[in-house]
Amino acid sequence: MNLDIKLHKKDLPDEIKFSDKIAIDCEFTGLNIVRDRLCLVQISSGNNDAHIIQLDKDNYNAPNLKKTLSDGKINKLFHYARADLLFIKKYLEIDVENVNCTKIMSKIARSYSDKHGLKDLIKEFIGIDISKQLQSSYFGGDLSDKQLKYCAQDVLYLHKIFDCLKNILEREKRLDLYLKTIKFINTRVELDFASFKDDIWSH
Repeated sequence: MNLDIKLHKKDLPDEIKFSDKIAIDCEFTGLNIVRDRLCLVQISSGNNDAHIIQLDKDNYNAPNLKKTLSDGKINKLFHYARADLLFIKKYLEIDVENVNCTKIMSKIARSYSDKHGLKDLIKEFIGIDISKQLQSSYFGGDLSDKQLKYCAQDVLYLHKIFDCLKNILEREKRLDLYLKTIKFINTRVELDFASFKDDIWSH
């Protein structure tokens, strides 16, 4: 498979336009929203491409990226949207609308499995056993070719995975349940932002 991977510094170039469905992923220096920072945002149109935006840690002004993420007409596919949206909210200071999350889809659709990581979904629906070895590497500095390819693989397959999971949800009559659940995602992010980490529905 020929991959078109492009690294952009600070923002998306003006000439890049996307269709009505894109896959998105982010890389951070860690998962603590107080301590750690947003380093990269990856976007794929679903055509074996990956645009990797390396953000400026001293100035997160990325107007083209913000415009794309804020466009309610574009369907944005994430895997574990909760974490990505939290860091986007803090560092880019925007709320992302029209969101789908393949991790939530998987948990509702794939009740036959307890494995809902991206690696598991790629293996089942794409037939590729990817390596997550670079997941814990440092994305805040110069990026190696291996890191760029790792970042790209996190968005390259999300369109097909989304379609496969949607088919299962429809077949098992759980699509409506998923659609109601995903509406809560931005509220869940607001709760995380306000430091409510526990299950607020528990006793």
